[in-house]
Amino acid sequence: MHKLLAVIRREFVERVRTRAFMISTVLGPVFMAVLIFLPVILASRQTAAKRVVVLDASTGSFGDRVEAALRNSRLGAGKSARPRYVVERLMAGDRLMPLRDSLVRQIGVRDATPDAPVGMLVLTESGLASGKLDYLGENVSSPSDMAALESTLEPVVLTERLVRQHVDPEVVKRASGRVDLNTAKVSGGKLTGESGTSSFLLAYIMTFILYFALLMYGIQVMSSVLEEKTSRIMEVLTSSLTPFQLMMGKVLGVGSVGLFQLSIWAAASLYLTTNLAPILRLLRLPPEAATQSSIPSISPSLLALFLTFFVLGFFLYAALYAAVGAMCNSQQDTQQAQTPVMLGVVSGFMCMFPVLNEPNGTLAQVLSLIPFVAPFVTPLRYSVAPPPWTEISLSIGVTALGVVAIVWVASRIYRVGILAYGKRPTFRELWAWLRTA
Repeated sequence: MHKLLAVIRREFVERVRTRAFMISTVLGPVFMAVLIFLPVILASRQTAAKRVVVLDASTGSFGDRVEAALRNSRLGAGKSARPRYVVERLMAGDRLMPLRDSLVRQIGVRDATPDAPVGMLVLTESGLASGKLDYLGENVSSPSDMAALESTLEPVVLTERLVRQHVDPEVVKRASGRVDLNTAKVSGGKLTGESGTSSFLLAYIMTFILYFALLMYGIQVMSSVLEEKTSRIMEVLTSSLTPFQLMMGKVLGVGSVGLFQLSIWAAASLYLTTNLAPILRLLRLPPEAATQSSIPSISPSLLALFLTFFVLGFFLYAALYAAVGAMCNSQQDTQQAQTPVMLGVVSGFMCMFPVLNEPNGTLAQVLSLIPFVAPFVTPLRYSVAPPPWTEISLSIGVTALGVVAIVWVASRIYRVGILAYGKRPTFRELWAWLRTA
């Protein structure tokens, strides 16, 4: 037993002491903090109003309506709202193109003209009829700016068309009001206070972290086995340890590194999500600014379930990666041989999308009982719509049995492969290893 512990300790210490581990461990919480608070800070920062020139070549009251709508457009809400645009309107008459060309030369030239406009909106009768107005500006590559401008102009164009057809715009406005859904998650017959966006984001982040961790740490196990095999250190180690002890020592050692790192990230995530209001006060942001963040809170039960399936999933895939490293003789061989294992991890990640559509459907229930994808599916189902604990327990049990079976198969391949050199074995040779090892 002490020999197994020595291998585990060596694998753990060797990786924890590396600079890459320390940097990635620190960057995880930093990335979470940026993801949570950057939208809040960007939404709360003071933004200067953009100066826009309205070049009016239309007739009637269309230009007046556009000018009024732009002046009334606001950034933010409530008392802290501020004007989005500074508007200057010019009547073009029959000099539309000369004026347009002259204004184009002024847009964005702030060195010569400090109050140079950021853009120019051209109003014409043809644009009103087709609904395609011309905007020439330096901020056309900003999706948020263009979306805000389009949402401001759309009701103005509609109103002008209705007025010209002698239809009361207010009647049409009341009859064709926009519908916005305020989503709220319900779990176990109780409101959780989370929106649909936050629930999806939590599910996506969990699935991506598991996908990334299984690939990264699994490849570390494979690379470590291959390095010791190609350097012939394995021949010395097998004189004092059994191949099974070597394999399990590597899997447990690297797995403990991954679990340690994920635990740090999880603790940081719990702290950030449960202390959102105090942190906002430290940043001198109003408490209502928290509505700009879509990050949901993570319950301890979900965290425990996620870590449980991380351990099971890691044992399963790390054992397979160890077997791949043992039966290969070069990095080029491993790149080809690891493809089936990698496809298993990728398929688990891809299961996220059908499970999100119907988390308690038949497909989700079946996938929860397949050991290769259950580490992805079951925590995902629990984060969206928690299934009964009987299903969760069954999923854990079936996955654990699958891990035992995979470890048994991988250990037999590992036992022969670590001392086998030459070409990579064929499937027939692998079957012979399983029967004779």
